Amino acid sequence: MRVLVAGATGAMGRQLVPRLVRAGHEVHGMTRSESKQALLRQLGALPVVADALDPDQVGRAVAAAEPDVVVHQLTSIGPMDLRHFDRAFTMTNRLRTEGTDNLLSASRAAGVRRFVAQSFFAAYDRVGGGVKSEEDPFGTAPAAGMHQTVGAIRHLEEQVLAASWTQGLVLRYGGFYGPHTSLGPDGEQTEAVRRRTFPVVGDGGGIWSFIHIGDAADATVAAVERGAPGVYNVVDDEPASVATWLPLLAQSLGAKPPLRVPRLVARLLAGETGAVMMTELRGASNAKARRDLAWSPEHASWREGFRELGAQVRAGSGAAA
Repeated sequence: MRVLVAGATGAMGRQLVPRLVRAGHEVHGMTRSESKQALLRQLGALPVVADALDPDQVGRAVAAAEPDVVVHQLTSIGPMDLRHFDRAFTMTNRLRTEGTDNLLSASRAAGVRRFVAQSFFAAYDRVGGGVKSEEDPFGTAPAAGMHQTVGAIRHLEEQVLAASWTQGLVLRYGGFYGPHTSLGPDGEQTEAVRRRTFPVVGDGGGIWSFIHIGDAADATVAAVERGAPGVYNVVDDEPASVATWLPLLAQSLGAKPPLRVPRLVARLLAGETGAVMMTELRGASNAKARRDLAWSPEHASWREGFRELGAQVRAGSGAAA
């Protein structure tokens, strides 16, 4: 098929584009930067330059590519500050609202048959059990400081799923780790764990779901090729509490055990958003994606993935593929 990947030079795009090419698809990679055309060619894509927030540019880009499938991977996350979470996601929120609308409008005009979009697991309502399926309430009660970000995620999901003229699939990815992510060999979160500035808050009862960026890309190829319209959790097999995974991540990185701070102190330092993510977050089940996309993660658990990450860090390698 002919596939247009919007956001083709990001962490996901760098993994996804070569996989789509190897699967036999003709890939058009959309970027807003003229300077990234060479990278796209190296990845195997035909470069398309367009600003996702400019509807005319997006319309021309999609019309020229004539894709069968559009994959929406547009993000632009600023330096993370949990006290001002929405501020860090200001541009990404625009890409998930305005950018989504522009891509959908252009795709409808071009007769795109399938539309696959990136979402995130961490907006499941913080009630009931610790591991959620796609049928559970999502995004109706965001933590303070996350209203704009969760609202943008919901906008993306609702618009993609409501597009009756195409097959809309939404992928709720787990927390990424691996090359070019914030939890990669040179990533921001990795350095925070090594510097012991990423503490266990309270009882560390927040449940996180992770996914290696390469496994997430494999699931995205599967969603391009098969699966009914709808929502899919793209996460590994082992949701885990912060109190479980964070000390093991520190150990894998050769760092001292993380500090432990009371929730009240964390609220003062990292705001309500940080406290909620560390103590109340709900994880996700990948059962539907395994079944309906015929996909399974190579890194079945973050445990093996974090050991791999630690080996890369110790070897001083930031270029793992």
